[in-house]
Amino acid sequence: MTRETDWSSIGDLVQQSVEAGTEVGAGVSVWHDGAEVVNLAVGTRNAAGDPWQPDTLAHTYSVAKPFAALTALSVVAEGAIGLDQPIADVWPEFSGHGKAPTTLRHVLSHQSGLFAFPDSAASIDPLDGEALVELLAEAAPFHPPGQGIAEHALTYGHLLHGVVQRATGQGLADRFAELAAAHGWDLHLSVPEADLPRVADLTYARPGWAAGYLDSTNTALTASLGRPAGPLEVDVVNGKDWRSGWFPAIALHATAPALARFYAELLDPDGPVARLLGPELLREYTSVQATGHDLVLDREATWTLGFQRDAVEIGMGGIGGSSAWFSTAKGYACAYVTRGLATHDRVDAVWEEIERLLPGDILDA
Repeated sequence: MTRETDWSSIGDLVQQSVEAGTEVGAGVSVWHDGAEVVNLAVGTRNAAGDPWQPDTLAHTYSVAKPFAALTALSVVAEGAIGLDQPIADVWPEFSGHGKAPTTLRHVLSHQSGLFAFPDSAASIDPLDGEALVELLAEAAPFHPPGQGIAEHALTYGHLLHGVVQRATGQGLADRFAELAAAHGWDLHLSVPEADLPRVADLTYARPGWAAGYLDSTNTALTASLGRPAGPLEVDVVNGKDWRSGWFPAIALHATAPALARFYAELLDPDGPVARLLGPELLREYTSVQATGHDLVLDREATWTLGFQRDAVEIGMGGIGGSSAWFSTAKGYACAYVTRGLATHDRVDAVWEEIERLLPGDILDA
């Protein structure tokens, strides 16, 4: 037996963060029992003070990774490449410097060793995607494939693009756009011209936000985020060229309702992802593939083929504060997207409030 849940405290909490100045503009969506129970649009979407709308698109950084992964897995579902097949079978230029054994599974689970672009990427325009893909094909891995874990912070999407393009002739962002349109997902790895007016402008909500990453003593982190230059600069990512271009490890533009709905349906055996991938690939996509000390995150991490996962949740956050997840323990999905680049404290507060609203005995009753 269940009880009715009063979700109004989520709105109060998020509005308080706007009034306190810790949030400048955000969208929040929560799904529970197959329906959206929270849909918030708070603050502004730009310096002009235009109010955030439910259909405002936000740049979400690494929240993008599961969608780049899903696109690659759709190619596996079609039989164009296997998860444990060497990438070099479809991308021969990739085979040098000990990378010949690298499989798609290695890349998808952050075990390929290519967690950072090589030094030569520092002088390349971040929007010159093909040049960056070529550098990865020529690069030596930081460790042999399968012998380490390190989030492929910026390289993830370019590696998967290289595989998808060689296996199908189609770019990853273009292929994802077709998948999103077919499933009605308001999610974009490259924003169409008609949707550009809906995109929120990012701003630094925390002084020194970018420097906190680029000047870190963790050399794996600085290498992974520092080359090429630009992805942590708001003047770059707020530009039309960035929004219309492709950088699929980090450049997902999403609404909160679209993200939350995706996660609410993610594990449904009759849902859209299951229909796209089939039951076996869905299990591969969402099950644990690698666990250990992640060199870039500098902490223990558990990766699926695109998500982070623990005993109670599956999801993905992005630096800056956006995040989306599904609670396998309590059966809800949540997405928080923000334009104010800071920490995940705002998301953590929402998570804690939802956990309070859904005590453990609700699903057990």
